Amino acid sequence: MLEPRGSHRPTIIYRPIQPSDLEVLEQIHLALFPIRYERDFFLNVVHGHGIVSWAAVDGQNDELVGFITTRLISARESEITDLLRHRSSRKELMLVYILTLGVVEHYRNYGIATSLVREVIKYASSITNCRAVYLHVISYNLPAIKFYGKMLFKFIRRLQDFYYINGQHYDSYLFVYFVNGSHSPCSPLNWVWTQ
Repeated sequence: MLEPRGSHRPTIIYRPIQPSDLEVLEQIHLALFPIRYERDFFLNVVHGHGIVSWAAVDGQNDELVGFITTRLISARESEITDLLRHRSSRKELMLVYILTLGVVEHYRNYGIATSLVREVIKYASSITNCRAVYLHVISYNLPAIKFYGKMLFKFIRRLQDFYYINGQHYDSYLFVYFVNGSHSPCSPLNWVWTQ
């Protein structure tokens, strides 16, 4: 795939994902994820139809080198509604769900994934009725599990057989980052993921 130009640290620019990113976005997803996404997913991402996204691009050539895709959902329709304290409010509680996060291999260890997740947290925090950012990580993806722990996401629960990929079931770990005054219930397992 892509390699940063020269031996110096690349200049990374963050912006919304655009229609011109479509083909590269599909290629990167294909290279990074075991799950195959439908073309409609990518079209929704690049056109912002129900999906809010950020791109990390190499400042030298505006080439997509990382991305994060999210969806704003009702807390009532989520699997973490039991973790939220519902106060009587006119506004429905919302959550930001991270769909995908990826960085091209040669651009890793420059803080790109960290910056993209911080953008999502900032976005979620700006929505007054949003209470958390959450996501699933497949059980064998140890670098992602460690990454979200370092980003102070809380491990909430293990979901048995959550993924079905190429004829095999895999568990998922559910991680949550609480915003706007929400906080996690006490869990003795949280310390495992933040070490």
